[in-house]
Amino acid sequence: MRKTGAQHLVDVLTELGVEVVFGLPGVHNLAIWEALAGSGIRVVGVRQEQTAGYAADGYARATGKLGVAIVTTGPGAANTLAAVGEAMASASPVLVLATDIPAKLRRPGMVRGALHETSDQAAMFAPVTKAARTIDAPEEIAPELLRAARLARQPQSGPVYVGIPTDFLREETSRLPDPELTERFPAVNVDEIDHAQRLLSSAARPLIWAGGGAVRAGAGPLVAELAEKLAAPVITTFAGRGLLSPAHPCAAPNPVHTPEVGALWDEADVVLGIGTDFDGLMTQNWLMPKPPTLIAVNVDAKDAAKNYPPEVTLVGDAGDVVGQLLAGLVPRPGLAELTERLRQIDQRVRRRIRAEDPQAADFLGTLAETLPESAVLVADMCVAGYWAGGFHRVTAPRRFAYPMGWGTLGFGFPASLGAATALPNRTAGGAAGRVVCVSGDGGFLYGCGDLATLAQESLPVTVIVVDDGGYGMLRFDQDSRGLPERGVNLHTPDFVGLARSFGVYADRVDGFGRAFRRLLTEFVRADEPNMLVVRASLKPPVNTSPRWYRATR
Repeated sequence: MRKTGAQHLVDVLTELGVEVVFGLPGVHNLAIWEALAGSGIRVVGVRQEQTAGYAADGYARATGKLGVAIVTTGPGAANTLAAVGEAMASASPVLVLATDIPAKLRRPGMVRGALHETSDQAAMFAPVTKAARTIDAPEEIAPELLRAARLARQPQSGPVYVGIPTDFLREETSRLPDPELTERFPAVNVDEIDHAQRLLSSAARPLIWAGGGAVRAGAGPLVAELAEKLAAPVITTFAGRGLLSPAHPCAAPNPVHTPEVGALWDEADVVLGIGTDFDGLMTQNWLMPKPPTLIAVNVDAKDAAKNYPPEVTLVGDAGDVVGQLLAGLVPRPGLAELTERLRQIDQRVRRRIRAEDPQAADFLGTLAETLPESAVLVADMCVAGYWAGGFHRVTAPRRFAYPMGWGTLGFGFPASLGAATALPNRTAGGAAGRVVCVSGDGGFLYGCGDLATLAQESLPVTVIVVDDGGYGMLRFDQDSRGLPERGVNLHTPDFVGLARSFGVYADRVDGFGRAFRRLLTEFVRADEPNMLVVRASLKPPVNTSPRWYRATR
């Protein structure tokens, strides 16, 4: 059946089960917006293309599904690059659909000056995507989108860019046959499984280190069972937060950047790394010593070995591999003793927080007490976000999002919009989901125009803006080195007035005391979006690089 390219595009999104897309209309992509009308796919129109990328990422992190951003040609596409880079670094399955100039206007090797023309738009995306492709003919739209969506979701997941010349969108064409999409991991070598089981069985002090790959594989229950069988503590990375419930008997308190938790790594004789690459942010730039024996579970053998060389590498889906490891292991004694030790470590870590920064302790305590159990917490690159990323007790997978893949300032607020679209609607007698965004004053201003999106879509988001009058982390860097404060102290607006001008209810408090707790309790139980501005200055926590204890020994 002949349809326009835009209609074929929407057909594919529907077949893929896409429920929501984020985007900005432009003169080149209006045909897509027309085709989306009546499709059943929710279209969330944002105010800046970077927000479309971050929102698609936030949606993907909250759901595990494909996030879709639709943007226009040239500067519109380029505006998404920071967000796409974060999605790449954090392995978020995001599909970026951008228009390109009409194919009939293109001349090989020449930039003629057509509206929004670049010499090679796809090339801009090559360093920050798994693949970047420009459609060559209108009949290729459907099969190429299917390939791109599959690639984005295929482990290790990540963003994929597809550029479509704008004239293809209105051209009627037949649809080429769908591509064959069959690829599975090869079976894990039985001898390697046996080797890993022998190492784990003979370990005196085993440790499990689990990352985002374990979350994406849905391997939490199997990792929990394996940890109990081994009586092994489980340390999770920033991307692995929530893999195990904080109440699990083997869940180590976060983060490993505290000396109390870091000692678990130092003592381990066998480390089982599941879905992780041991990046610099988690290992204090690899100052953590190489473990005596490392077993790596990863979808990519090179990724598994790039930082700490493993003795055994088990390539495959984390859930499948951990299930095979479980089958041949005999339970080890010592679970009760381990649980008690982890409880004592947690107490020492919490006392450390209270002694170092009572306001941070109050902030974390209020989050723990006031956030609904189903809430999704999204943190930006800010001092309060670093405290949340390090120490907030995440109760389940996909309930915490943090831009520590690439470290992009301005991620928090727009990503929270995407996460909020994934939440269930409030029903009679039932509770709606809630997203709580923690942002600094500087980072929030990156995307403050999308307060309009928040209001227009009436998204269930509570934004906490911690206003310390500038870039608090950078100010700490300069102060700790005895340098003058340059570029870090900012003139900030009346955030409450700003939010209210968009129709978003807002209020302010000083500090993280009783008033903060009372208002946050009210805000997270509201039906409408809202914003709470907190005037406070926090000391950066030990999981920020200037305070890494291994670097200062």
